[in-house]
Amino acid sequence: MKIEQSEVKEMMTVLTMTLEPADYQEEVLKELRQIRQKANIPGFRPGMVPMPLVKKMYGKGVMAEVLNKTIGAKLGEYIENEKLNILGDPMPNEELTPAMDMDHQDTFTFAFDVALAPEFDANLSARNKLTHYTITVTDEMVNNQMKSYAERFGEYVEADEYKQGDVLKGRMVEQKEDGIIKENAMINPAYIQEKKSQALFKGAKKGDIITINPMKAYKSEVEVASMLDIKKEEAAELKSDFTFEIQGITRHEAAKMDEELFAKVYGENQIKDAKAFEAKVRAEIEENMAEDAKYKFGLDVKAAIMKKMEKVSLPEDFLKRWVKQTNEKLTDEQLEKDFPQMVEELKWHLAKDQLLKHYNIQVEKEDVEAYAKEVAKMQFMQYGLMHVDDQYLTSYAQEMLKKDDQLRGIVERVAENKIYEAIKSVVKLEETAISHEEFGKLFA
Repeated sequence: MKIEQSEVKEMMTVLTMTLEPADYQEEVLKELRQIRQKANIPGFRPGMVPMPLVKKMYGKGVMAEVLNKTIGAKLGEYIENEKLNILGDPMPNEELTPAMDMDHQDTFTFAFDVALAPEFDANLSARNKLTHYTITVTDEMVNNQMKSYAERFGEYVEADEYKQGDVLKGRMVEQKEDGIIKENAMINPAYIQEKKSQALFKGAKKGDIITINPMKAYKSEVEVASMLDIKKEEAAELKSDFTFEIQGITRHEAAKMDEELFAKVYGENQIKDAKAFEAKVRAEIEENMAEDAKYKFGLDVKAAIMKKMEKVSLPEDFLKRWVKQTNEKLTDEQLEKDFPQMVEELKWHLAKDQLLKHYNIQVEKEDVEAYAKEVAKMQFMQYGLMHVDDQYLTSYAQEMLKKDDQLRGIVERVAENKIYEAIKSVVKLEETAISHEEFGKLFA
């Protein structure tokens, strides 16, 4: 077996491989012997089929399969041994590959186009100035979060007189013959669009009867259809007034700032008084703000690295050809549309690989598992589950990591975060305090 590499031109080279009988014949015979043992051919007992007949029936197919496997293995070995940093996969060069005649030749030559990664330096230095933000946590933010917890763990109670935010339940009757009657209709006056109609409920009590025109009040056939349990088209045609007899008033009351609330938020016997609760909430917000600042710093680092990668050229014709071959359903139109983004993603991938090697960064199993737990924790928090048992978090994270796409994504995030942390130590870093509002504007 012989592999020759052509001169590199515009990041492209050609690998020409010549396979001789010694490179594949033994494997072909091995495969044919296995087929002979299993072949079920009329007139012959199992394992007794003449080898010439087996070769005649299966030889070309087996030869093609073995050649294909041998080519893949030998190309991989050559690329690894020669330390070629390639883009994509080797692609057959049909122009330089001679026609094959398995009946009359035993030496075969195959040519492959290979794209080589460009030379570049993605690393940043002290010449790069980046800002690391510290988001100021105000008393207002802490108080609002404490109120949010109190609201979340509050309860619904029955009231006698309407206050803003209450929900009313009652009987609605259309004021015309054979009109609509809706029992247990629900009205939240805060959602009524017309101010005049909304004012009708001020100070309303159980037993009061209020006359209202639903379409004038809500100005939405969707809202009215839902309230009266009718079709949207019927609501659009509705002109009548309705009487609404208030039969119940439901009010949501926030929880009191006591140990019962503290336990619901942070677990039993964790927080004893309001002062400790406030301190815990503040620390929680500071931790979240630090994560937001870390995320912004990562975006800025990536932007600075990609700025250095702008002038890096890639063999785009080859890459388009490779993408089309590996995505058969991809149309030319879709490829042209998505290709610029593909190029950016490839450049970022190349930059990350270089930086991981430069800083000798390793992504360990423990790093991946810890990050998976943080992802799981954030997912639970979105559903109001603030403090999930650590054992359950660990189990949930392990299930996440069993899914290949989620595992790859988490490994990528861990690697990127380690790169950002390494970059922080080499750039000119400016620490800046900023309000939460001003920080939000940085993403506008």
